[in-house]
Amino acid sequence: MITRYALFEGAVAEGAETAFRAAVLAELVPAWRAFPGAVAVRVAFADGRDEGAPAIPLILAVDYPDQAALDAALASPERLASRAATERVTARFFAGRIHHHLTDAHAFSAGG
Repeated sequence: MITRYALFEGAVAEGAETAFRAAVLAELVPAWRAFPGAVAVRVAFADGRDEGAPAIPLILAVDYPDQAALDAALASPERLASRAATERVTARFFAGRIHHHLTDAHAFSAGG
């Protein structure tokens, strides 16, 4: 399983945290869920961080079964639409940068 993460590194406008989260859920999650080949979409909103760690108020994770599915999603019109939606939301609420990371994901149950 390939997971592509988008880390939103920066700051949400003062007092706009609730509105930012609502906009992500209402405007961006549907766009991200529309990516062809995606098998799961997760968003995580930061509630705290270690001292000295960079502020990352949002992490997006999208799972793909293989590289071909990821490549198709990145070349799709749905991705272009999601980028436009992301720009609209970030223009209203977020100052910073978005960077992406690819991982070969492995999941394990907790415990022995």
